[in-house]
Amino acid sequence: MMEELNVALIQSHLLWENPQANRLMFAEKIQNLPESVDLIVLPEMFTTGFTMQPTNIDDTECEKTLDWMQDLAKTNQVALTGSIVFKEKEYYYNRLFFVHPEGQYKVYNKRHTFSLAGEHKVYEPGLNKLLVDFKGFKICPLICYDLRFPVWARNAEDYDILLYVANWPKPRISAWDALLKARAIENMAYCIGVNRVGLDGTGHQYPGHSAVYNVLGEQKVYSEKESILTTTLSKSHIADCRNKLKFLEDRDEFNLL
Repeated sequence: MMEELNVALIQSHLLWENPQANRLMFAEKIQNLPESVDLIVLPEMFTTGFTMQPTNIDDTECEKTLDWMQDLAKTNQVALTGSIVFKEKEYYYNRLFFVHPEGQYKVYNKRHTFSLAGEHKVYEPGLNKLLVDFKGFKICPLICYDLRFPVWARNAEDYDILLYVANWPKPRISAWDALLKARAIENMAYCIGVNRVGLDGTGHQYPGHSAVYNVLGEQKVYSEKESILTTTLSKSHIADCRNKLKFLEDRDEFNLL
C-alpha cells in the first residue's frame, strides 16, 4: 500500500481510425515519462478517435491493443488505462481497460452511450460499475458521457479516485470543467479527467481541458494544449478531509435498480 500515487495524463491528438499509428504515437510519449509514474491515463477511444463506424476497424486490432497495453505496463512497471473500440462476438463496446503492471486487467464498458452522436445505435451499453484496487487506492474509472450522470458515479463504495477518459468537444467544454469539479466535491474524492485535443475525422474540435481536482474541488493540474500532465495524489489528503468534513456520512441511501 502506498501513501502517494503518481499519475500521468496524456492529452493528445488522435489519428482517425488508425490504431497502429496511435499505438506508436502513445508508445513514444510513454517512453519519455519519469520512472516515478505509477498510473498512465489515455483518452477515450485512444486508438481511433470517437468513431461511430467500428466496422472500419479490423477486428484483430482489439486484441492487438490489449496486448500492447499489457506489454507497455509490464515493461514500464506502470498501470495503464484508456478506452478503445472492442468487439466481442457480434457486439461492439466502448471498453475501458485498466491494466496492472503485471499484465492483469479489468474492464469497464461505457454505461451511458452518447445518443446525440448515435453511439447507442452502434455500441452496447455497460451494465456494471468497476472498482479497481491499485497500490492502496480504490479507483472508479468511467467514460466521457458518464460524467453527466452523478447517480452512476455516486461514491457509495468509499473510492478514492474518480477517473474519466473522454473525447469531449469544444462547444460543451464548460460543462466538462464544471462537472469534473462537481464530481470531486460531491464524492469527496480526487477526480481525474483526460480529454483529447485536435480535429477528428468528422470535423469536431477537441480543446483538451484535462485536469485533476482534489477532494475539495481544487484544481491540481490543467492544460488546453497537447501535453502530458503529471501530479501526485495523497491518501492523507483524502483521509484528513473526510475526517474533518464528514459529508459522506450524510449521503442518502438508495440502490440502483
